[in-house]
Amino acid sequence: MAKTNTTELLEALAAEIGDNVYIDIAKWHLYLSNAKLHTVVAEQLYPLITSNSVTENRVTAVLESIPVKIGGGRKEIPLIDLLPLQCQVNLVDILEKYQREI
Repeated sequence: MAKTNTTELLEALAAEIGDNVYIDIAKWHLYLSNAKLHTVVAEQLYPLITSNSVTENRVTAVLESIPVKIGGGRKEIPLIDLLPLQCQVNLVDILEKYQREI
């Protein structure tokens, strides 16, 4: 990977998250890049990578803290509640890969 600066690393991480992780609503898959959530997720999870502390529990805690507005902003749901379990696993795998490579 050999990303040299934080901006490049964050952009690459956001792109990979956006292309591989989706929210599931009534069996519709909305990838985080299409939902415009990939950058926020990458920015929130990046400190776990740099501190070498990526764990399933920590990733879950971060996802619980990211609100997703629905119904034109009338309600907010934690992102964790919209991600299927397999997407959570994929996300942890992506983060662990980046953690190994930096």
